[in-house]
Amino acid sequence: MQDRLFIDGKWEKPRRGGTLDVIDPATEEIIHRAPAATYEDVDRAAKAARIAFDSGPWPKLSGSERAAYLRAIAAKIEEKRHSLARLEVADNGKPLPEALWDIDDAAGCFRYYAGLAEELDTSPEEAIAVGDSRFTSRAVREPLGVVGAITPWNYPLLMVSWKVAPALAAGCTIVLKPSELTPLTALELGVIAEEVGLPAGVLNILTGTGQDAGQPLTEHPLVDKLAFTGSVVTGRKVMMAGAQDIKNVSLELGGKSPFVVFADSDIDKAVEWIMFGIFWNQGQVCSATSRVLVEEPIYETVVKRLCEEAAKITIGNGLEDGTLLGPIVSKGQYDKIMGAIDRARQDGATVAAGGGRPAGLNSGYFIEPTVLTDMREDSYVWREEIFGPVVCVKPFGEEADAIRMANDSRFGLAAAVMSADRDRCERVARAFRAGIVWINCSQPTFAEAPWGGYKQSGIGRELGRWGLSNYLETKQITSFDADEPWGWYIKG
Repeated sequence: MQDRLFIDGKWEKPRRGGTLDVIDPATEEIIHRAPAATYEDVDRAAKAARIAFDSGPWPKLSGSERAAYLRAIAAKIEEKRHSLARLEVADNGKPLPEALWDIDDAAGCFRYYAGLAEELDTSPEEAIAVGDSRFTSRAVREPLGVVGAITPWNYPLLMVSWKVAPALAAGCTIVLKPSELTPLTALELGVIAEEVGLPAGVLNILTGTGQDAGQPLTEHPLVDKLAFTGSVVTGRKVMMAGAQDIKNVSLELGGKSPFVVFADSDIDKAVEWIMFGIFWNQGQVCSATSRVLVEEPIYETVVKRLCEEAAKITIGNGLEDGTLLGPIVSKGQYDKIMGAIDRARQDGATVAAGGGRPAGLNSGYFIEPTVLTDMREDSYVWREEIFGPVVCVKPFGEEADAIRMANDSRFGLAAAVMSADRDRCERVARAFRAGIVWINCSQPTFAEAPWGGYKQSGIGRELGRWGLSNYLETKQITSFDADEPWGWYIKG
């Protein structure tokens, strides 16, 4: 495990010598002390990234040349698959099979953007018809510049790949600040960058707190773009910091995503997808379908089955065989979730299942999968993101009621609908005010498809071609090709 920052292709100690305790959420033990960056380190990294962009080879390479590096990074991630996954479990707490899936997706993300980097060579510009034969005009796409990327703790390496891979593919240079709660695999990406020979300054990795490293990064004048994934509260701060220099900003923020289940749905399939939509990754998923709306004829049956099946989930250390629900990432997050459950009780909601610490797990940040019912539509737990294994379930009468309730939120990241009637699914999917919609499922995510939300769930899109566009500028180049003089002021 690395104990230094990765700046300008070298491993450097933080200027102030600070460290961060990295805690295993399953044992509450300190497993590492990561370097804690401050403004001085951010400044060094931003300057290195600026020089690498303005004077270095990276932006000038062809897309195919950059693709070779991206594929080499993907291969190294695959080579280190098991060690990286075990680091994710120790750092984040998620079950090992989930961590292995995440590492595979991270490698796949780099490989996907390698392909898009190559496509930049075949379509570097677009001719524009301007309606005047004396002129030719074209639009060209160029790398945006220096990127300040801030990533969350719920998918440590995967969320890093969602930003680093397209930024590298576009020809940008990057200063990356991962979450201080889960810094380990981000630092290992620096090792991989070194191993594949990525040019110095192209990728810089700073571990540190939001106040000491994240804020200076968002405010640094040499940074051209800010790419942030995290909470709405912090997203506002990032956007305000970016506004000072009119930086390009993309935000992937929180959600309180609805899942509408109609009465003609298969009960077993509905319960399985409801559980996957909220208990995967301990419910620490921005797109988690945490508001479930069930049509009245099957409401009682679905709730009963959901509670029965939730009680069967194996809870424990993510490295233990059979674990399907690991610990919450930190004590702070654990306290927030337990506080939300207590508040739900006080507001009159029914804790139909779970709601406490699992029996026999006296240490570690473990919470039972929790099902809440009977809450008001204006209650805290129905409206606010809990970011834990807590699902709220309400009945609805008519399709129009479900759509109204689903859209009645300041968030708009994701939504899901389940029905045997495909036409109804399509109709409801179109009616959702959300950036991601699933039909008869919840949470499948693909590097090829756009990811992002409406309303307070963010600005811009990640993944797919949309993710690459985040890191490209569009330039118009227009040429006057006629032989005769323009003749506006100087008459021939």
